[in-house]
Amino acid sequence: MRDLTLRQVEVIRAVLMTGTIQGAAEFLNVSAPGISRLVKHTEESLGVRLFERKGGLFVPAPEAAPVFEQVHQIHEKMAGLSFALDRLKRGSESQLAFAAMPSIAQFIAARAAMQVRRRFPELYIDLNVLKIEETVDYLLLERGEFVAASYRFDHPSLDFRQVGAGELVVILPEDHRLAGAARLAVREIADEPLIGVDASDPYGEITSRPFAAAGLPRRLSVKARFAQTVVSLVRHGLGVAIIDEFSVAGAAMPGLARVPLAAPVEIAIHVVRKAGRTLSSHADYAVDRIRDELRRAVAARPWR
Repeated sequence: MRDLTLRQVEVIRAVLMTGTIQGAAEFLNVSAPGISRLVKHTEESLGVRLFERKGGLFVPAPEAAPVFEQVHQIHEKMAGLSFALDRLKRGSESQLAFAAMPSIAQFIAARAAMQVRRRFPELYIDLNVLKIEETVDYLLLERGEFVAASYRFDHPSLDFRQVGAGELVVILPEDHRLAGAARLAVREIADEPLIGVDASDPYGEITSRPFAAAGLPRRLSVKARFAQTVVSLVRHGLGVAIIDEFSVAGAAMPGLARVPLAAPVEIAIHVVRKAGRTLSSHADYAVDRIRDELRRAVAARPWR
């Protein structure tokens, strides 16, 4: 028995939909005798009856029901393939999916997305905000192309590339007695109500390093899960915090003062992707814009 060709599948479906040879011919915009010959040839080559002829109508043979189910599935897959190719060809229906960790999402990733939108005004952008425990699945299951991360970790299936670096800063309510300092040592805020992410979290571990380097305990009065929550709590006067500068990279941060540490602590920013994956041109462009925005944020530090 010979395999069906895509043309035979197309004709069988047309006859199935219209119920007549003439109807199938008009549906496919071809001659009726050609359709008739192809149906007959298909049944003979397969050695099965696909249609019963009843008063000029072509009625699906009951025993051929499984064949027609497969014909429908093949047509749907071909339609899906055509749709995908059309989207690729037009570009206007392309998609860029990427993610950023909370400390990068609010300002850096948002500004990069704005630049991507200007370059590709009809591109669909899917920007997620992820914590470390969500990053591995996001990349390995290919839900997005890359993640902008404020820390790195070891994983055999992930590739890390540093795209920028900044510093940790002290943030305080703008009316705090230390808000006007040029720089602050950790010992100067050690007795203040401290807000932060738990040190068991990779981001929390980074922001606790200044205390460890100074040989001082880090006692949190309020624990938060996200950098943005830490910023909001400080703005509301609940305490002070040490945080990465990119989380507070707004040109104006009403209610908040930003003061660099007397002993600077670097925080590196990485782009993470599935090992061996080639990024799309849209993703490459987005990575470049993230790199640019990181540099721009460092150059525009308000304490300069």
